[in-house]
Amino acid sequence: MPKLKTKKGAQKRFSLTKTGKVKRGKTGKRHILTKKSKKRKRNLSKSAMVDKTFERKIKRLLPYA
Repeated sequence: MPKLKTKKGAQKRFSLTKTGKVKRGKTGKRHILTKKSKKRKRNLSKSAMVDKTFERKIKRLLPYA
């Protein structure tokens, strides 16, 4: 069987934790930042976990992660 190719877009956006959960970055921290509070921008820079319903789909895109 041939090697599976990793979807590079998914590789750049998601990473797996040791327990097998999928970690993602939050949206909304690229532009239009002047109207957002410091607290909101600080919380946007933290990472979040992907919902369980999407985990299987994302893991399929990352066969060697």
